[in-house]
Amino acid sequence: MSFCEPKKDCELCERLGIFRNINRQKFPQYYNGPVPAFGELGAEILVVGLAPGLNGANQTGRPFTNDYAGDVLYPILKQNGLARGEYQRRKDDGYELCNVRITNAVRCVPPENKPTTAEEKNCRHFLAAEIAAMPNLKVILSLGGISHKNVLQALGLKQSQAKFKHGAIHDLPAQKIKLVDSYHTSRYNINTGVLTYAMFDEVIKKIKELIERG
Repeated sequence: MSFCEPKKDCELCERLGIFRNINRQKFPQYYNGPVPAFGELGAEILVVGLAPGLNGANQTGRPFTNDYAGDVLYPILKQNGLARGEYQRRKDDGYELCNVRITNAVRCVPPENKPTTAEEKNCRHFLAAEIAAMPNLKVILSLGGISHKNVLQALGLKQSQAKFKHGAIHDLPAQKIKLVDSYHTSRYNINTGVLTYAMFDEVIKKIKELIERG
């Protein structure tokens, strides 16, 4: 199945379109559009976040880049051999993912970092098409409960089939993939101790083991 990213002026969500235009006036140097995924469709691992941050991915045009969540995510991927180069909070920093692709459930930055249920639904077909277009996909890592919910819905599954729990590994035999859960690598979760670097590193190590086992 082919996969196309949303158009730069996607009109599926009126509220997000209005917010995007406001930000284009306030921050004309920012990317200010649906943020495309980072990494190859041939990867075996797909990381799914929630949505771009206003001064993070919405600025740089790359998921989790120039965002505190990326300061946690990207170095730990590299520590585990899933990336190379030096992450420097810029799209042109030369940082490369290895066997990993990173995307978001909602591609446009939402006001107050909170997409509505309707906006999640509008964007979900992009996630479903992206998953279907990854021929080697073995593991999806959901960062947070909203990502988890949207992944299940994109796969046509009920929430009751796999309840979100940090560190959980859900076997999805019909899709021939495993869904792994982690708390989001947000500043709030790190600062409050909901998630630690060690906890997230452990999740990434579990995913590497799943891939290596085949």
